[in-house]
Order: sequence, then structure tokens, then C-alpha cells
Amino acid sequence: MAALTPISRKPLGFVLGTVAAAGAFAGIFVGAGTQTGLLGILATAALVTAMAWVFITMLDNERVGRWISIVGLGVIGLILGGIAGGIVGLLTGWFFAWFIYWLYEGRYRQKLLPYMTGGQVFGHYAFRVICGAIFTFLVTPILVVLPLSFNAQDFFTFTPEMLRLDPEGYSLKHYRDFFTNNEWQRSFKNSLIIAPIATIISVTLGTLAAIGLSQSHVPGRRAIMAVLISPMIVPLIISATGMFFFYSDIGRFMEGTLGMNKTFVGYVKVVLAHAVLGIPFVIITVTATLVGFDRSLTRAAANMGAGPVKTFFSIQMPLILPGVISGALFAFITSFDEVVVVLFVGSASQKTLPWQMFTGLREQISPTILAVATILVVISVLLLATVEILRRRSERLRGLTPA
Repeated sequence: MAALTPISRKPLGFVLGTVAAAGAFAGIFVGAGTQTGLLGILATAALVTAMAWVFITMLDNERVGRWISIVGLGVIGLILGGIAGGIVGLLTGWFFAWFIYWLYEGRYRQKLLPYMTGGQVFGHYAFRVICGAIFTFLVTPILVVLPLSFNAQDFFTFTPEMLRLDPEGYSLKHYRDFFTNNEWQRSFKNSLIIAPIATIISVTLGTLAAIGLSQSHVPGRRAIMAVLISPMIVPLIISATGMFFFYSDIGRFMEGTLGMNKTFVGYVKVVLAHAVLGIPFVIITVTATLVGFDRSLTRAAANMGAGPVKTFFSIQMPLILPGVISGALFAFITSFDEVVVVLFVGSASQKTLPWQMFTGLREQISPTILAVATILVVISVLLLATVEILRRRSERLRGLTPA
């Protein structure tokens, strides 16, 4: 554990400059929310810088300064953005009050190694800030969609009632439309049919491929691995175009020669296409799990008279199961969210949920899309949380982390 360094107050110029940069970053959102642009950025930076100067030079009481910051920015947010703006202002005031004293009192060095130079400390926190900024810009659009899905009006923007947090501005009408509309339900059922079957095929073939390619005696295994994961690397529009021509010939053979039903053939083509997209995820996750696999276990099972199939299901499969399930979840998400390939390969009978969303955006601008997007986000978050739990379980089984 790193030793704690004594708290030493930092120069005023350093604190004000850093606070001004943080205020300018926060001002990006203020300028976008109030439609003031650059003025919002400059005003926010100037406000928090002035607040830091007052706290440091004139007010030697952190608790009082914290309350002044919270109440002051809360009132400003209330004036500019109503109740929602007031809540954001309160949170912003709490953060900047903590941030100012965190810098001025030198608390940012308490948990760092005492011999770290100023440049190393800067690099340490710059990396965290960059990661946080990337995360913020990735997550913010999703966070905007979630409340919009409860809009009582057929708009894609926040209404004045929503900004005032008026209950009349919120409704479940778009969710009701999703669960009662035949078009949405038909596409949802198609996704629930296609994604699980494609996942099963992906897991079966991907797991066998990963186990085979993990053997050192397989010739050209690196080249084979590159070919198998190419659907993840090649632009999706190129893969979709190739699948269109390839599965068109297969479809004509199945319909003309074998006499199969056209709708059934359409489902087969979409399932196989989605399975191809999911196989790379299964191969990568299972291969990563096999890295820490003890080969002596399979040799011991063979010496005891167990055949390859029994050895796989009794010895190998329980140990690589977290990787298999993780790959299955990624393959399921890929199939459930995919729209480009199904547009090329499928027909109207195989219209999936993402395809219906694409149609809704292009033809009728249905706000129900926001409700569907929220449902998909919740499903994806739950699946990714499951993947993380399985990853930690796999590390514990391999002894990489304590139980």
C-alpha cells in the first residue's frame, strides 16, 4: 500500500488553472443545454474559477464553502433549467466544492507513491480524465434516450412539462404501443426466434474451433484463426453483400430443388448469417479461457480410460464454461441488435426488431422506437453484467484472483 504523504497546500495559480479547465469541460454541457455554445463554456469556467478564488483567499471554511457552492449552483440551475436544471446544479456544486479543496489541500497525492514526480502525477490523472471523458460521451446519448421514452407527447425532444418534472409530461404510452402493436410484436418474436438459434450454432461451432485451434500441432492455425474472426474485422456492409449472393444461391437450391417453404428458407438464411457473425466472439472468449487450462487434466482422464467426448463434458467443459457463456452472450447480443445483414439476406417475413426500428425511423418517425431502444439497453446492460460476473468467476477458478 502506498504511503500517505502529508497534506500541503498548493499554489493558487495551479488550483485556479485546473478548476478553470474543469469548468470549461462542464461548460460544454451547459452550453449545449442552454444553446449558448461558447458563451456557456466561458461563463461556466469563469464562475467556478471565481468561486475557487473566493473559497481559497477569503473563506477558510470548507463546510461553509461547500454549502455556498451547492446552493449557489443549484439556484442558477433552477433559473436556467427548471427543477431538472436545479438538480444538476446541486450535483455540480457539490462536485466543484469537493474538487477545489481536493486540489488546494493536496489530497490528490495522498494515495499516490510519495516519490512520483509532478509529470507522473499529471499523467496518472490525465489518463483517468480521458477515460472518464470517453465514457461520458459514449453514455450520455443513451442517458438522453431513457427519459425521452416516457414522453407523453409524440416528440423526440424534451417538452416543457418534462423539464419541469411535471407528472403530466410523462407516460407509458410508447411502451403500451410496443406491446400491443402487431408489427412491433411480430418483429420482436422474430428476434426471439432467430437470435437464440443463431447463438446455439455460434457456440457449438465456435467452441469446437477454439478447442481445435488451441492445439499446438494444428498446421496453419494462425491463418485459420484470422479467417474465422474476419467477420468481426471486415466492414459489415461488405460481409452483408457477400452473404446476399452466397445465401441467394443456397435459397434457390433449397426452394427449387428440395421444395422447402420460402419463409422457412428465409429464416434459415438469416440464422446462418447471424451465426457467422457470432462465431468470432465465441472463438475469442473460449480461446482466452483455454489459455489458463491445464492440459494434464485431459491426459489424466485419457489415462483413466475416458473417451474424448466424456473428457470434454466432464473435465474441459466445466472449466471453460464461463468463456463459453460469455461468448454466447456476445453472440446473442450481436444477433439481436444486427440490422444490416438481415436487410440483405432476409425478407419481410423475417423482419427483426432492429429492422422494424430502422423502418420506423425512415418511414414514420415513431416515438415507440425510444421505448424499444430503452428495452434493448436494459437487456444489453443485464447481459454485460452477466459477462462480468462470469469473467470474475473464471479468474477465481483459475486462481488469478482470491476467492
